Amino acid sequence: MFSQTVNTGVMYVSENTTFSTVKEFNNTNTGTFYNDGDSYIYSHFNNDGIVDYVDGDGLTRFIGTSIQQITGLNTLYFYNVLFNNTSTQVPFELHNKISIANIGDFTNGIVNNEDYGGLFIFENNATHLNVSDYSHVDGYVLKNGDAEFKYPIGDGGYYRFATIGETENTANIFQGKYFLQNSDLNYPHENKEEKIEFIDDTEYWVIEKKEGSPENIILSLSWNENTTPYTITENPGSDYISIVRWDTATQKWINEGGFVDETEKTVTSLLTGYGVFTLAKIQTPSESAEDHVIYNEFSPNGDGINDTFIIEGIENYPNNKLEVYNRWGNMVYEKRGYDNSWDGISTARATLNINEILPVGTYYYILKLGAHKVTGNIARTKTGWIYINR
Repeated sequence: MFSQTVNTGVMYVSENTTFSTVKEFNNTNTGTFYNDGDSYIYSHFNNDGIVDYVDGDGLTRFIGTSIQQITGLNTLYFYNVLFNNTSTQVPFELHNKISIANIGDFTNGIVNNEDYGGLFIFENNATHLNVSDYSHVDGYVLKNGDAEFKYPIGDGGYYRFATIGETENTANIFQGKYFLQNSDLNYPHENKEEKIEFIDDTEYWVIEKKEGSPENIILSLSWNENTTPYTITENPGSDYISIVRWDTATQKWINEGGFVDETEKTVTSLLTGYGVFTLAKIQTPSESAEDHVIYNEFSPNGDGINDTFIIEGIENYPNNKLEVYNRWGNMVYEKRGYDNSWDGISTARATLNINEILPVGTYYYILKLGAHKVTGNIARTKTGWIYINR
């Protein structure tokens, strides 16, 4: 028969040392538990004191076959953590806060904090492994810092990630959650911009900026044929899938646009605000033909070959407007009536200096084509990636 493990003093699991507890581990308000080794937790874990690491090499493993409750008054700080519970129920009930500095390994078992008031936190540059329909976070996830981050979130037994791009401020804090629910009850779908044809009526995401300076950010939302309506997924290659956001000021859904990646099953857009997001189908424009081709890579090195960003057929849309953003969401180039002349020099009002040569890398563009010069038909806005290779 095993008894509860109670820590009232200082317990240090050093590097290359293994610790395990079969029954509940209770770290009291006078207890300090440091893990730089390999700790196995086979039951519940309560922390009212200090749980942390010293050298940043430790791994805490939550392993079991029945429900494991993670409770207490104070945040648990782990360097690496593994969740591996084979219970047929949702095995991890998170009442407390967990902070991960390096890797969260979701080998088996959903971590549910939505129903228990807990919070899952990833520190800057922390990441995760093995996320799936069977192992993710069901509830809010907080992401600290400026690194790109894919949220390991889901609901109803489905993993449905959202990804936010790299930002410039390490003090930024973003919070994300996925809801397998129809947003129409709280955010009426009838209140929308005219060009939005159909709004996803089975799911939505909340992406909030909790702290940090104002700045644009690039967001990607995923789709899944098991949860996303067929009206949206039936023809993803058409680029008519878009991200829409509920605008609290106007009390309606607005179109944020989007670049579709069929392989990754994502839609990516440059945000104009935060809050409630979902996917939508946008009305087909009246253009009669796709008479333009966008080339996604150029090499402005002065050799006379592929030195500028080329859009074949752009002359058919004289009222076009091109905007280009870097990975932090800062505009680096803007021109009305684009004429294939951009050579990778920054000309926009951004954090970069005017006339600065932009470095090799990937940039995000928004091309508002406007009306065709012959037919007068309005072409759809195009978004996507440009790669500058010097």
